[in-house]
Amino acid sequence: MALFNRKNNNAPSATTPAVDPALAALTGDYTIDPAHTSIGFTVRHAMVTNVRGSFGEHEGSLKLDGRNPANSAASIDVRIASVDTGIADRDGHLVSGDFFDAEKFPLMTFRSTQAEQLGGDKYRVTGDLTIKDVTRPLAIDLEFNGSATDVYGNERVGFEGSADILRSDWGLTWNAALETGGVMVSDKVKLNFDISAIKAAAPQA
Repeated sequence: MALFNRKNNNAPSATTPAVDPALAALTGDYTIDPAHTSIGFTVRHAMVTNVRGSFGEHEGSLKLDGRNPANSAASIDVRIASVDTGIADRDGHLVSGDFFDAEKFPLMTFRSTQAEQLGGDKYRVTGDLTIKDVTRPLAIDLEFNGSATDVYGNERVGFEGSADILRSDWGLTWNAALETGGVMVSDKVKLNFDISAIKAAAPQA
């Protein structure tokens, strides 16, 4: 089910495909459900293993337009101090001035600027990722997992995906050399997204 198209053409023509009714029904504003959403990362440690972590506090919204999918958009705010790698000392180092400096820069944000379909239920959402005082473009590859009505009557949509970044591009450059060669923390970081969002109720007439 295509949520995003590569082109936005408002002019009707004989070759314009009919709008999928199931797709059109998804049109609306959605709030990301933090209780059923995971925003995390994976980074190589000491050149030999991976450390995984997540951010427990975040909020965001989606705007899905099933009739004109190019108008769809996403916005996410992540609270840096909520980072959790399972080791308190490591989490404390991450929020310190060596890395995120969470006291001065409490949020990591993403604001979409473009969306496109890659084929089937696979999409790419491009936008601006801000970490500390640096804003750079980021492309996130996502898969649409479908839509459903939960037991409480909420209309939900789900996406999962990932993106690879170089943390140094956002000024996260702390490291330590290893005696055997290499460094303590890799520059490459994989960001992971598993998103569930709830559709807002239609306004009363």
